[in-house]
Amino acid sequence: MNIGSLSSNWLLHKTILDTSRLGESNLSNQSGLTNNPFEELLEQVLLQTKMNHKSTSNLDISTLLARLDSLVPQTGAGVPQSESLSSKTTGSNNLNAHLKGVLQNTGHFFQEAGKKYNIDPALLAAISIHETGNGTSNAARFKFNVAGMMGKNGLKTYSSIEESIFDMARNLRQNYLDKGKLTIAQIGAKYAPIGAANDPTQLNNHWVTGVQRYFDTLTTGSNYA
Repeated sequence: MNIGSLSSNWLLHKTILDTSRLGESNLSNQSGLTNNPFEELLEQVLLQTKMNHKSTSNLDISTLLARLDSLVPQTGAGVPQSESLSSKTTGSNNLNAHLKGVLQNTGHFFQEAGKKYNIDPALLAAISIHETGNGTSNAARFKFNVAGMMGKNGLKTYSSIEESIFDMARNLRQNYLDKGKLTIAQIGAKYAPIGAANDPTQLNNHWVTGVQRYFDTLTTGSNYA
């Protein structure tokens, strides 16, 4: 599954866990109750699986995930996965190929922070690239602030790029992902709200599209346009 559809993957995992507990006895009651294409797809796979298994309650969840993985369209906003890191997470070497300025060769920090807070490192890197002009902003060069993190007196100052990256990851986990903000658009509405008083030049208008663009690039391995 493309990492750009991780929100669907998270919902998929949760739905499968809930559905698998229902057992075969409830499968017949699900017919006609689906409200969207995703639910219809899930029902179809469960019914197909029923033909080859006596009970879906004993079905290996990973097997069902793999089947749905091949069927779900490769679309959707790029998002962090709240349950676990994606198997297609971008490696530090691939990140480093895109990181410039003071972000150069910091891919391993994004990976370590991503692992600690259960966030895709590509999302952390995409936010940093957008916020700093890929490591060239004054905030990044003189304050080691690579995520636009604010404190009581304005932009925070860090002792290192590593510290800034880990603080960004902590903030995203505690104040965004754990509160149900799972897509870049949902994160951006709070992280960089349009019309904010501290955004006189209206740069926040481009936050979601910018971060999404970098995220897509980092997870597909293509070059920036």
